[in-house]
Amino acid sequence: MIRIASRTPLALPSGLVAAALLLASSGCAANAPPPPPVPGGPISTLPIGTYTCELPGDAGGAPGKLVPEYEFRIVNSSSYKAGGIRGSYLFVGDRVTMTGGKHKGLRLHRISSNFLRQVKDDGSDGEMRCVLSAHN
Repeated sequence: MIRIASRTPLALPSGLVAAALLLASSGCAANAPPPPPVPGGPISTLPIGTYTCELPGDAGGAPGKLVPEYEFRIVNSSSYKAGGIRGSYLFVGDRVTMTGGKHKGLRLHRISSNFLRQVKDDGSDGEMRCVLSAHN
């Protein structure tokens, strides 16, 4: 004959049990308002690929003057590589800020899904533009 040891139920104070039941039945998490939006807009990431940067050309010459020292490649999530150095970026709303790596401090304005423009110190758009030129 096999005997199974009886288990004694755990005794909890009745007030604690009542509070737990009240919270579980009230659905307080379901009725809570959504969290406030992130200042500046939603956080996102850029499409993976290589971004080629250039300055505008002139009417009589090339359509743009490449600026190879600013070329970068988005490698995953919020990481990029430039000049063999890995860095990170933060993309909030329509603004991208390079927070580490070779381009730390560079600020870009996302004009469209594949087009970025450098942001000047005064917050306005600058001349340099970076375009997603190759999807990796």
